[in-house]
Amino acid sequence: MTTLSFTLASIEAFCIRVPVKTPIKVAFGTFRDRPMVLLRVVDTEGVEGWGEVWANWPASGAEHRARLAIDLGERVVGRRFESPEAMFLQLSRELEVLVLQTLEVGPIAQVIAGLDIACWDLVARRAGKPLHRMLSDREVSRVPVYVTGINPDQPEVFAAARQAEGFQAFKLKTGFGHDKDVRNLQAMREVLGPDAVLTCDSNQNLDLPSAVAFAQAIAPLNLSWFEEPLRVDAPEADWQALARASSTPLAGGENFHGLQFDQALVSPVLQVIQPDITKWGGISGNASVARRAVAAGKRYCPHYFGGGVSLLASLQVLAAVGGEGLLEFDAHPNLGREAVVGDLLPVSDGSVPVPTGPGLGAVPDLVRLAGHQTWTGRIQA
Repeated sequence: MTTLSFTLASIEAFCIRVPVKTPIKVAFGTFRDRPMVLLRVVDTEGVEGWGEVWANWPASGAEHRARLAIDLGERVVGRRFESPEAMFLQLSRELEVLVLQTLEVGPIAQVIAGLDIACWDLVARRAGKPLHRMLSDREVSRVPVYVTGINPDQPEVFAAARQAEGFQAFKLKTGFGHDKDVRNLQAMREVLGPDAVLTCDSNQNLDLPSAVAFAQAIAPLNLSWFEEPLRVDAPEADWQALARASSTPLAGGENFHGLQFDQALVSPVLQVIQPDITKWGGISGNASVARRAVAAGKRYCPHYFGGGVSLLASLQVLAAVGGEGLLEFDAHPNLGREAVVGDLLPVSDGSVPVPTGPGLGAVPDLVRLAGHQTWTGRIQA
């Protein structure tokens, strides 16, 4: 019988920032480097596990989260937990008052998520099983992927190059002006062809009239979803009005946490549910959301724009729950991804293989990342 219990002997945090040659533009800002916060946990038997804490923008927040992981880790080391999920729930409850005290709802939730991922990796490695087999009995060898982070400057050129590499699905960053966004999507559809999966993401940049106008303009392009058109905190009535006006399915979830998913799963507004595994919930929270999304007839398409650990964690949950979801896949050069994944996920016919190794399926190459570490810390029992 596979045991999920563990006692951590130590937690290490590694803050990494890698400059990028070509800045990546989104509606809320520009990425000029790629930060990554990794966590390594070791249990009292000497088994390790790896997690990742959300820290993609602004880059200056990465060091804060790495230090916070060590501070919060003091509550975890030396304690026995019956499972990673038990730790996730217990730590979340214990930190509720701290969240109120500091208003650090995001960083605290993201550290908990990173610890949860690391502990799931640990128990799966100890069991000698791929993580998705710890979550379900599904037999799955590949998962479909889509290219993300496509800039608004001649996106059809970048997308065509990725199509030649084996990708079949693509997401454009929008929110740069109605005419430019529509023109870019038209160009991508023309270049990629009618069978390519095409989506767009406005990163909460539009008001209701603008979102309705945009949804109507892109209707002939047959997009698979329209992501985060409105602010997450926009009135429910606005979201319902947009859903009625849009023939393109609406998507969102990367900026939800906790009970917000409960409402999204029972509402008909969002047809594509996109939690970020390092932003909230880790494996424990996201596996629950993903199973309920699939059961509700929605598509679970995990949000991802980080390093290699979060990519593998997202892949493992998607493989476990099934459905019609796609894995978000950053095709830009990213050492934080490459130093973890290596050549483990070659793209072919729009999909990648599910790793068969224990846990997440890979461990970070700290030697390759050493020159980009900006802070490290450790706490032990």
